[in-house]
Amino acid sequence: GSIFTRMAERKICLDMIVQDVGTAGLARVSFTVPQSDLAETLTAATEAIEAIGAGKIQHGTNLSKVSIVGCGMRNHYGVASHMFTILAEAGINVGMITTSEIKLTVLVNRDQCEKAVQVIHNGFELNQLSSYSFATNEKLSDGQQTGESAQVLTTLEQDIINQLSHMEDIVVSEVLLDQNQSRVTVRNLPDNPGICSRLFSVVAEGGVSVDMIVQNMGEDEQAHLSFTVPRTSLEKSLELVSPLLKEWGDAELSHEAEIAKLSVVGIGLRSHTGVGQSMFSALAEAGINIQMINTSETRISAVVDHEQGEAAYRGLLQKFDLG
Repeated sequence: GSIFTRMAERKICLDMIVQDVGTAGLARVSFTVPQSDLAETLTAATEAIEAIGAGKIQHGTNLSKVSIVGCGMRNHYGVASHMFTILAEAGINVGMITTSEIKLTVLVNRDQCEKAVQVIHNGFELNQLSSYSFATNEKLSDGQQTGESAQVLTTLEQDIINQLSHMEDIVVSEVLLDQNQSRVTVRNLPDNPGICSRLFSVVAEGGVSVDMIVQNMGEDEQAHLSFTVPRTSLEKSLELVSPLLKEWGDAELSHEAEIAKLSVVGIGLRSHTGVGQSMFSALAEAGINIQMINTSETRISAVVDHEQGEAAYRGLLQKFDLG
């Protein structure tokens, strides 16, 4: 909370915020800011770690964010694996990953951004009139998919337009609690193109729906990645991923069967600099440790211990005056 409090005080807009599962009592948090705010951000971060009495700062500038957007991302098994495969085949390594209900975002080297956009555009056939389709856990005919998808998109667009017209009044509209998921973590992955593609292709082929995907920036040529799945799919996920460890020497697989995922939902969260700070402060004040974080323009999600889910939910409702 100390880091984000100082960012909010300086009105620095944070975009991608990623925290993966900590080890040995230490956690790594990464976030992106406009390049024009970098100097001020480094000053604020330095003040924060001095106040905490621990930590170190790393930063980079040669980075770009690439996203794919669509309805029902969570219910379509192959979207993430297809995107990662497209990037891997183009030799593009993924630095950070965040997900939301309608968006999958990755951080890549800036000099590969244009290429990444082009290959993703071609790979998903976005120049075609009909959208690219994937396996889903919803059974619809082609006609139903086309008609209902169009209706959903139209409704979503109108909802956003209506809410944007009252942007000044919007801070947080909803707090959600999901206690029916499990976490899978793979540590010490090779930080190379193709690793995410390999992992999520296997998971998708196994018919497992993935919700949150969190990958922090790699260090020492290794990366750590976590994802959440329905609790009923945990054993299958572990069976699918375990054989891959033989391909990745130092990789380690761990999991947590019961977690609680909390989401703060609103329009324009990126421009409201204090929302993340308020969320994390509320959890800290309640003595609740955050295991994972990911963000989008409309949602900030955090994973906490299952036993603390209800208390965290009540605390956030109170914090945002939604109780």
